[in-house]
Amino acid sequence: MTERRHLLVASAALLAAPALIGRARAQTAAPAGPAQAPGFYRFRVGSFIATTVWDGFAPRQNPGTGWITNADQAAVEGALRDAMLSTTRLDNPFIVTFLETPAGLTMFDSGTGGQLAPTAGRMRENLTAAGIDPARVTRIVVSHFHGDHITGLTTAENVALFPNAQVFVPEVEWAFWADASNESRVPQAQRSTFANVTRRFGPYQGKIERFAAGAEILPGVRAVAAYGHTPGHTIFHVADGTEQLFVTADTSSRPELFLRNPGWSSIFDIDGPTATASRVAIFTRIAAERARMTAYHFPFPANGFIQRMGDGFRFVPADWSNAI
Repeated sequence: MTERRHLLVASAALLAAPALIGRARAQTAAPAGPAQAPGFYRFRVGSFIATTVWDGFAPRQNPGTGWITNADQAAVEGALRDAMLSTTRLDNPFIVTFLETPAGLTMFDSGTGGQLAPTAGRMRENLTAAGIDPARVTRIVVSHFHGDHITGLTTAENVALFPNAQVFVPEVEWAFWADASNESRVPQAQRSTFANVTRRFGPYQGKIERFAAGAEILPGVRAVAAYGHTPGHTIFHVADGTEQLFVTADTSSRPELFLRNPGWSSIFDIDGPTATASRVAIFTRIAAERARMTAYHFPFPANGFIQRMGDGFRFVPADWSNAI
């Protein structure tokens, strides 16, 4: 009898063990943190569908110093405070625009590929959430060759991430970065761009097409020169019917700084005065035409409108809607 009782107790303990272990694990495991909503947003441009996709951000510590070359710390920090932003850290977003037209799926710039900052490289997961298959991208249209715009063309092992895409590049930009003798003309921190251009475009050899300013890249999409940030920095005008969109790339970085103060130059502008002239001309046109625009470094979802405000401009985010 005693033996039978011991057997029953032992059996009960064995049956209870998984539940006890499960409870113990639940008590010791760290709770999962809350997840953010997927980072994509769609809207129409006539019959075309545009999608902005979040690729993450790079934090900039003490943005009042070492970023803007022709404004003092007090002015920059004042602009940040006016915009309710921190003066100790500012996040610089990376946002890629996609465009679906009868000609196929076009991507403007390529993101960071998860190779530049631990807080970036989110485009792949957001493409999945948006139902966008990278294999469907037929055109990659590049605004300029800074690393945050071309590194996402390939993996860290330099394998093409968009194997079915043809790549379109500004001919002025290509001519500059393909010539190593220009290295002395750019800031030291940007000289690695020359090698990165060779590396990232290599897997697309034979699929690269250069275009001039003003060229129609595909039906409804035309290149517009916006030089200065880099020698061939280019934006894109999208039009279908009466509706239009400007894909403005790096014409302005954070709008709270560079739209409100279009004469400010960043350390990333190779030719500050020319970049300023382009910024003023482009955003004056967008404001006058009441056109929609997207930008690479604006707060997500980085699409909206521009208003003239005194000597500068103001970004007006487009009304969010669940309708497309």
